[in-house]
Amino acid sequence: MKLTRESRDTLFLLATIAAVLAPHAAHLPAWASAISALMLAWRGWLAWRQQPLPGRWLLIAVLAAVSALILLNYHSFLNREAGITFLAMLMALKTLELRARRDAFVVFFLGFFLVLTQFLYSQALPTALWMLAAVWGLLTALVLAQMPVGQPSLKLAARQAARVTAYGLPAMVLLYLLFPRIAPLWGLPTDTIGRTGLSNEMVFGAMSEIANDESIALRIRFEGAVPPPGERYFRGPVLSRFDGRVWRAQGFAQRPDEVKPVGTPWRYEMTLEPLRIRVLPLLEMAPGGIGGTLSAGPFLFKRGAEAQWQTDRPITERLRFKAEAYPVRSAGLNQSESSLALNLMLPAGLNPRTRAWAEALSARPEFAGLPEDRRAPALVQAVMQHIATGDYLYTLVPGRYGDTTPHLIDEFWFDRRLGFCEHFASAFVFIMRAMGVPARVVTGFQGMDAEPQDGWWIVRGSNAHAWAEYWVPGRGWLRADPTAAIAPERILRGLALQPAPNALEQFSPAMRALWPQMRGLWETIDNRWQQLVLNYSRQDQFDLLKGMGLQPDWLALGRVGASVIGVIAVMGWLLMRWQQRPHSAWARQRVRLLAELRRLGLPAAEHESPLRWAEQVRQRFGAAGEPLAELLISLERSRYAPEARAQDWRERLRWGTALRKTSRMLRA
Repeated sequence: MKLTRESRDTLFLLATIAAVLAPHAAHLPAWASAISALMLAWRGWLAWRQQPLPGRWLLIAVLAAVSALILLNYHSFLNREAGITFLAMLMALKTLELRARRDAFVVFFLGFFLVLTQFLYSQALPTALWMLAAVWGLLTALVLAQMPVGQPSLKLAARQAARVTAYGLPAMVLLYLLFPRIAPLWGLPTDTIGRTGLSNEMVFGAMSEIANDESIALRIRFEGAVPPPGERYFRGPVLSRFDGRVWRAQGFAQRPDEVKPVGTPWRYEMTLEPLRIRVLPLLEMAPGGIGGTLSAGPFLFKRGAEAQWQTDRPITERLRFKAEAYPVRSAGLNQSESSLALNLMLPAGLNPRTRAWAEALSARPEFAGLPEDRRAPALVQAVMQHIATGDYLYTLVPGRYGDTTPHLIDEFWFDRRLGFCEHFASAFVFIMRAMGVPARVVTGFQGMDAEPQDGWWIVRGSNAHAWAEYWVPGRGWLRADPTAAIAPERILRGLALQPAPNALEQFSPAMRALWPQMRGLWETIDNRWQQLVLNYSRQDQFDLLKGMGLQPDWLALGRVGASVIGVIAVMGWLLMRWQQRPHSAWARQRVRLLAELRRLGLPAAEHESPLRWAEQVRQRFGAAGEPLAELLISLERSRYAPEARAQDWRERLRWGTALRKTSRMLRA
């Protein structure tokens, strides 16, 4: 069965609507996606079979049912999710009453609005490309609706839509560059998807899940020297409370650890993904005293306890900021008794064998007589030596601990001796506390990709790491990483945790070598998108003004923006006036000639030929009008006579001069 133009255009519009709604399926309830798909399929079947549309009462019943489902699901129509769900349902329902062009226009504008709402969830490059294709489809359908006569092809309409979009592209770019970045009108969407990795809790043995997380956690670009691999620690949540299975951040405020830097700093710029933690994972150690602040996007981070930069809500937006770190530092020199007591606490009655082992080590003669500032480092060295020579194995698949005993540290330290960074850091801190040395677990990231991409070093979720800190009088908190004793390549080379190869990599060894290159190319393109488009900030606007020789402030930005809008408006008005004018030389000549004849009082009409106008001149002016009549006849002959030839500009100029001369004579 051959499709009519109406059926073809309807099916194309339905395919475009499906493309607009497809990305929303991840955010809409399952029933909403199912109903939308069912209504679009039904409308497509009706268009294909050229069947009549359903009655109005059926649509009203479906709308009432959808509204009730939205209220049951969201308890309101006023929040973001409910509003977007309702709009999606309205657009799908509207396709079932496409009886006139005005109905199609309603669908078009609902589609454009739903394209915008998708950017409330994600502004990633794939989303932008998909939405660009969807907008092109909507514009093509809109162009088809403006061609009511004939059978215009989809290719012609798509080309016209692309041309119109290209006309508006310079204006869109200028407005993007100059539109003020004023929060909350301008910002990145909230990341509503949970991520594996860092949090304010660490369950013993659960951190191995991050080995499969190859997504980017942060990007960093250094201004000058790059820290050596052994100093690439990005400090995240610090965990001080331990109940025998779970490490947690402290539950009360204590005096912040003041960091006193020494030496030449590493200065860098960081782009941080929405990790949904309340701690900014800066490169250790970021300088800052008690009460220091750091601003990044809409977040204000304060120097809090345990040398952390903390905020009052999870990081749910991509942040870009500059910071610095020092290779030599001292932190927490003046610790309160309550703080030290917290970092000595152990769960009662658990892990008796590890306690006994730690007490025996601490009681050795070589440690008994040492002063406290030398005793703690010596005990640390002894524990590290035991890990390096004690037949321990660093592995991502150690199995579950605690299935048969509540003494998890005992099971790891004496029985199985299999683990990764989390196991070793937990056991190390437990042993140090058992020997009377304050200690705590630090989580964050360690290491980066082997080579930078487009000047940016990449830290992935699989770079997540856990290490330890212990306190020494007069020196403060010192870092100790037990993983370096058992798996030095993990620290010294900054290697990320490596998951087991997937089925495709096992089937094709060549794919294992090709995959990092493909991923690196895509991440380079994605980084350009983030840095040049998503992270184009207020400071970038001020830098642009400075480059233009203007004062970089809000007033200058507003003036430049208003000037650009004014120029765009004037250019649009001039374009409309130009489009209203006749564009062929013959049409323009007829307009000028008609105006001249009407000034002479002749009833010349647009549909008449120059020969008819010549007769009117002879009737009105007689012999005096003969020169003008001859000019009009020559114009007719040059246009329509078989021997006519194209006039050059000199002939047209002489003809126009003669016309004006004879016209003045007749008016006189």
